[in-house]
Amino acid sequence: MNESTNQFLRPITLRRNDKGNLEIGGCDVVGLVQQYGTPLYVIDEKTLRNICVDYKKAFAKYDKVNMMFASKSLCTLATSLILAQEGFGFDVVSGGEIYTVYKSGADMNKVLFNGNNKSYDELALAIELGVGRISADNFLELDLLNEIAKSENKTVDILLRITPGIECHTHEYIQTGHLDSKFGFDLTQLDEAVDLVLNSYTNLKLHGLHAHIGSQIFETQVYHDEIEILVKEIARLDEKFGIKLDEINIGGGLGVKYTETDYPPSTYEIADVIIDSLQKSIKKYGIESPSLFIEPGRSIISTSGVTLYTIGSSKQVPKGRKYVAVDGGMADNPRPSMYQAKYFAEIANSKEEDTLQTVTIAGRFCESGDILIKDIALPQPSEGDILCVYNTGAYNYSMASNYNRVQKSQMVLVNNSKSDIIVNRETLEDLISHDVIPDRLK
Repeated sequence: MNESTNQFLRPITLRRNDKGNLEIGGCDVVGLVQQYGTPLYVIDEKTLRNICVDYKKAFAKYDKVNMMFASKSLCTLATSLILAQEGFGFDVVSGGEIYTVYKSGADMNKVLFNGNNKSYDELALAIELGVGRISADNFLELDLLNEIAKSENKTVDILLRITPGIECHTHEYIQTGHLDSKFGFDLTQLDEAVDLVLNSYTNLKLHGLHAHIGSQIFETQVYHDEIEILVKEIARLDEKFGIKLDEINIGGGLGVKYTETDYPPSTYEIADVIIDSLQKSIKKYGIESPSLFIEPGRSIISTSGVTLYTIGSSKQVPKGRKYVAVDGGMADNPRPSMYQAKYFAEIANSKEEDTLQTVTIAGRFCESGDILIKDIALPQPSEGDILCVYNTGAYNYSMASNYNRVQKSQMVLVNNSKSDIIVNRETLEDLISHDVIPDRLK
């Protein structure tokens, strides 16, 4: 079975150079820090493009596949352009993501708008900018969509998002396909939704069904179960309503390797399961081969990203842990605080010490829970050392905040020994740029 990039802990270009420093995309990490400062998000372009190729090769056996990058994992102009160049469409979940993808120059017909509480303005923007599909999540949304489409004298192409009742073994906050979920139509509501689209909402055109079963998935059986449910429902709806749905969207969710003990399936493994399950279900339920949409996010962008920090103070608790603090933390990576997410890191600069010391990496923010990595073995960390945390491309910058009024970090793209800023570091003026003092207070 072929290995794929989502199974790597580090970017594929990472190495130690002759100076003993880590190097990514041909760029010395210490040099990047000297040029751009820390905390610093770094995206390795070669790794990003490589995983895109993995996905396209893995699913090449099914000729009706549409790759849609889940933009919530990382949405910037530059990364969106790279993904569009690689032939990907986009799964977007907000007006901001729609606008970013649009401004990157992507083909908006290859964009799907997803989400459980889309606003009137966001739906209007999606229709105005020509988003190719809208995944309708609930009855209110169907009503709003039809109202906007009618006022614009347009027909909107939609999918219906369903809750398939599948639980995958991930953190409960990133499970989305089980019955007790805020997302999608319950299967008991599906017929009513279809009836409304066919008989009441004349400006909506239904193309298929959409489901998503979770994130950071290490199982493969759940994809088989999901596909069987979607195909079975398409066959049942055809029998009941005489409607030929020809699209299924199975979401994404493939896991990545955050630590040495993580063993996610490869893109090739899940592709074999998905394609085999789809072909068997098509035959079993007697439907035409549908277009298959898949929405990888984390597994596309995560491995290409690292975050660089400068080590500062340390504290040895008597008969307890040694805490080593860095100049970032929960504001640039909230996942450890939110999900108890685990990461792996290395000292990026050359270290003569080869004796490892177990330390806990603490963030700089005023929360006791601001711990990035518990109990990691590193060569004696010292003030001024550079810490490289791996697999931070997904959901780090996307979920970043200005907690403690700290500026959001810069992001650079590296490739062929060159680095380019793709997100500027916020300034102090940026922090207050939206604040207003009413005249009556002056």
